[in-house]
Amino acid sequence: MKDISLSDIENAAKELEGQIVKTPTLSLKSSKIKSSLPTQSDVYLKLELYQHTGSFKARGNLLAVNQLSLEQKANGVSAVSAGNHALAVSWAAKNVGAHAKLFMPKSADPFRVRGCIDMDAEVSLLSNIGLCFEQLSQSSIKENRTILHPFDSRFMSLGSGTLGLEIFDSIPDLDVAILPVGGGGLISGAATALRLKNPNLQIFGIEPTGADSMAKSFKEGQAVTLDNVSTIADSLGAPMASQYSYELTRDSVDKIFTVEDEELRKAMRFIQMYLNLWVEPACAASMAGLLGPVKKYCVGKNVAIIACGSNISFEKFSNILNQ
Repeated sequence: MKDISLSDIENAAKELEGQIVKTPTLSLKSSKIKSSLPTQSDVYLKLELYQHTGSFKARGNLLAVNQLSLEQKANGVSAVSAGNHALAVSWAAKNVGAHAKLFMPKSADPFRVRGCIDMDAEVSLLSNIGLCFEQLSQSSIKENRTILHPFDSRFMSLGSGTLGLEIFDSIPDLDVAILPVGGGGLISGAATALRLKNPNLQIFGIEPTGADSMAKSFKEGQAVTLDNVSTIADSLGAPMASQYSYELTRDSVDKIFTVEDEELRKAMRFIQMYLNLWVEPACAASMAGLLGPVKKYCVGKNVAIIACGSNISFEKFSNILNQ
């Protein structure tokens, strides 16, 4: 937490004022859904899927491009992503007149790829995420582009920190926060902000079992790289945790829980049935935690969960649920 102070996050929020969406928080108190939630709990859903480009990634990427020099803008930016980060990089780069070059796995939803191209980004589709990172490194050196990393970035953590402030400010007497975990770009900043605002808050992370780099990092006491990734939640499918995001997360999060793909599918169906939202697996991770391993911690509590972002075609949504 020493690397990011509350004033740092508050200054980032001031910088983003008027440039990002202060997304709404929905109280899940309707009779349609209440009986399915933890007993005597009040659950609030932060709808960050209504952010620019459909995810929290817009916050950190906008902070990053706002700091680019004229020379850096002229050289352009580059990034690796299965979709949400790529969309946010495309949008932020276009916002400041910089060219974006993206490396995406061929498995990425064509809906996301088209969204990047429509914002004038150059997209290279490669066979796997590891190769994407290799090409990113080579391209950045050859073309002198600035890399916008999806989670190993102070800007990304500060951006998600502003999200944490909004959660805290919108929910009275918050007891528990349940946050999704990929590489750590969201949880590192949001958890830091929430912990600084309330040291007694319980904060839990939810990570796919097939992409559990942060959970393994907590067990081993250092950032871990996975041998392989296998999860339907491609937006949470980071092959590693960075030491930076791991340390911030470790200092603020009580425990990382993992959920199976079927638990994510169950949460996707639950959100569609009770909230009429079609979301990608990553967006359902907090709900999967609430309905699963974290449920017992939420009885009688005020609980925040987050719909961190969702960019998914109806075809992909249907295919995932029918697997």
